[in-house]
Amino acid sequence: MEQALKTGNQKLVMIATLGLAATVAFAGPHDMDHGKGKKPGDGKPTLPNCPVMGEPVDFSVKTMTKEGPVYFCCKMCIKKFNDEPSKYTQGLSEQKKALAKLPKVQVTCPVSGEPIDTKVFIEERGKKTYFCCKGCIDKYKKDPAKFAAKLADSYSYQTKCPVMNGEIDPGTFITLKTGQTIYFCCKGCDKKFLKDPAKYAPKLAEQGVHIDPKKVEVAPEATSKNATKSSGDDGDSHKKHEGHDHDH
Repeated sequence: MEQALKTGNQKLVMIATLGLAATVAFAGPHDMDHGKGKKPGDGKPTLPNCPVMGEPVDFSVKTMTKEGPVYFCCKMCIKKFNDEPSKYTQGLSEQKKALAKLPKVQVTCPVSGEPIDTKVFIEERGKKTYFCCKGCIDKYKKDPAKFAAKLADSYSYQTKCPVMNGEIDPGTFITLKTGQTIYFCCKGCDKKFLKDPAKYAPKLAEQGVHIDPKKVEVAPEATSKNATKSSGDDGDSHKKHEGHDHDH
C-alpha cells in the first residue's frame, strides 16, 4: 500500500513538471521579455514606459512638447503620439510620475542647449539650476517660463558611467553619429568605451540608453573638452560657444 502511494506521488510530480515545461515552451518571445528590466528589488532602476506601447523607454527616442520631452520605446511611436496625443494622456501621466522617481543629472543649459558650467548656476529653494555662462542666467531670469520645457530637457537619466559605474561628469561625454550622447565619470573612460562598446552596452541599457555596438562612431566635433582626444584632433574639437551669442 505504502509503495503504491509512493509511486502515485511520483507520477503526480512528473505530470506537474511536464505541465510547467509545456507552459514555458508555448510562451512567445514577447511574453517572456515583457517587463524586462522592471522587476522590483533587482537593484536596477525602473524605467518609465512608452505612453504608446507601454514598453520601457529608450531615452534616445523622444519628442518635445510644451511641457518638455516625451520618451518612447521606438521611433514609430513618435508618429502615433504626434498624430493623436490626447489618446495617450494616461500613459503620458504615468511616464511623468515614473520620471520623477528616477535619478537625473543636469547636463545642458536650458537657454542655449550647450553643456553646463558647474560653476555657473542660480539657487532657488535649495535647488540649483546650471547654465553655460552668466549671460544665459540673465536671459533665464527675465522669463523663466519661456525656458521651462528646455529646462525639463536639460537632464540626463544616464547618471552612471558605463565603464566605472561612478557618477557622471556633465562635462565628460561623447556624441555618437546616431545623435546619442554618452556620459562618463572621468577622462579616459570614453576611450575604454570606444575600444569595446559591446562590453559596456548592457550598463547603458539598464539606464534606458540603447546603442548598437557595431555602429558606435563618434560624430565630428562632438566630444567634450574633458574626453580623450581622438587621433587627428586639433585640441579644439568642442567649441562650447560656437554660433552662440550671449550678449555679454
